[in-house]
Amino acid sequence: MTEEQAQDWLRRQGWWDGEAGQRLRQLAALVLEEADRQNLISAASRAEIWARHMVDSAQLLTLAQGRADDASHWVDLGTGAGFPGLVVACLRKAPISLVEMRPLRVTFLERAARELGLDHVEVLGCKVEKVALDAPAGIISARAYAPLDRLLQTAHHLADENTVWLLPKGRNGEKELAIARQRWQAVFHVEQSLTDADSAIIIARDLTPRLTPKRSGKPMNSRKNRRAK
Repeated sequence: MTEEQAQDWLRRQGWWDGEAGQRLRQLAALVLEEADRQNLISAASRAEIWARHMVDSAQLLTLAQGRADDASHWVDLGTGAGFPGLVVACLRKAPISLVEMRPLRVTFLERAARELGLDHVEVLGCKVEKVALDAPAGIISARAYAPLDRLLQTAHHLADENTVWLLPKGRNGEKELAIARQRWQAVFHVEQSLTDADSAIIIARDLTPRLTPKRSGKPMNSRKNRRAK
């Protein structure tokens, strides 16, 4: 997808003009400005920010299975430079939490949310495992955060069976999904990314851990072996 095609796609979605488009353009400018101070995005992707980052993030809203326009709490893991979390926040006014543990990124996300007037954004400067929500997230997204199995393991406490997971993946997506299926049961669906023919978006819901098979053999009675169980 070229930069022109990316902007045309946003225009067709109704996200290029008006307040939404203004916020997206301001966010793009903030990211490029901050990238001069810290390594927010790669040098190669700076000239392709609309396709590689803005539309790559915005497309998740079209895959949220009816939840994009409701008031469901959205949680974005490892938000980094703001993708997809800040893009989503520019286009959706429902509450969203951005989870990022790197202090410089946290400072940038807080400043960007403030300058963009995104009062519905909460920045959580901690590990995903430390996040505690008042209620399960309606939507969880993560872009370049962790391999799928570890991602689900660290964030499962934030979800319930109604949570929709939107997880962009690159060339290894199918392999990561095959590994995750060994430990997780869910309704999984894979969508082709609009922006990259080699990338896909794994969508999951009704996620639950698979039961670990019982070990065979005699019971282990020692204190050491009881801990091993």
